[in-house]
Amino acid sequence: MLMNDPARDNANWRMPDEGAPHAATWMAFGASAAIWGGKLLPVARNNLAGIAKTIAAYERVNMLVREEDHDIAARLCGPAVSLVVQPVDDVWMRDTGPVFVSDASGQLGAIGFNFNGWGNKQRHALDAAVAERVARAAKAVFVKAGLVLEGGGIEVDGEGTAIITESCVLNPNRNPGVSKDQCEAELSRVLGLDKIIWLPGIAGKDITDGHTDFYARFASPGVVVAGLEPDASSFDHAVTKRHLEILRGATDAKGRRLDVVALQGPSTWRAKYGNNDFAAGYINFYVCNGAVIAPEFGDPAADSNARDKLRDLYPDREIIQLNIDGIAAGGGGIHCTTQQQPRL
Repeated sequence: MLMNDPARDNANWRMPDEGAPHAATWMAFGASAAIWGGKLLPVARNNLAGIAKTIAAYERVNMLVREEDHDIAARLCGPAVSLVVQPVDDVWMRDTGPVFVSDASGQLGAIGFNFNGWGNKQRHALDAAVAERVARAAKAVFVKAGLVLEGGGIEVDGEGTAIITESCVLNPNRNPGVSKDQCEAELSRVLGLDKIIWLPGIAGKDITDGHTDFYARFASPGVVVAGLEPDASSFDHAVTKRHLEILRGATDAKGRRLDVVALQGPSTWRAKYGNNDFAAGYINFYVCNGAVIAPEFGDPAADSNARDKLRDLYPDREIIQLNIDGIAAGGGGIHCTTQQQPRL
């Protein structure tokens, strides 16, 4: 329990919306054979490089890489991606990196949420140091939060509203004995939140215990795109239906009733790398300067529907869909591999 952590500051931090202008995207070229296995390792690396090069056409990409992997990362990512040597355990920068915030004076802050391997499910000694390392590299004020959480569990509209899953932040494997009120107070302090919309999520079904960024995303203030699992036999079918009900009945910090767009996941996907952890959903897209980087899974109707809905939600951005089957087979998506640094 970290709620009594003495590391406090008096700045009025606020987390910007992901669609606000970025100075850079941070990633980690951290796939290893020990975690990913020999079959998935090369395809995961290629997927990471593909994501990085795609984003780099729109904004700077800083990629953390182990010294021993520098040459292969340079070859796969090319000159458009900036490599930063740093020991890492894995690829999930959304969760290991800091959550960037700013204050009214234009000061950049970086919140460290005490990464513990999603409740000590995976080795994380190196990744636990990533948030502070990235904060220093970005010349941001590093603020240690009094909670254990990951960036993938936080979705904000930039105007004081957040969507967060109870299954993650209220899980005893992260914050034992911490109440919802205590969580809200601390998240409000470090992220400038005025209202949190709580979704139940589901614990124990994936390594993240149900991160928000696989369920619901703010497309703009007052507009949320939320996933719908079409397979009635899936554990996520009832979860996503309940989430849609909650969101459609919710208002944001400004008192607006949310406009909720349901985005159905694929019914089928390519079988080559399919496994029980395969994360087949469209909600885990990434918004960068001028583009939305989204997955496709080889289901023509569902892929096309996702592209069309994202085009409607983001009319001023290019919609780019990538094959990320290796990353999906590791249980994650494009958003999970990225962390935005706002431009101030």
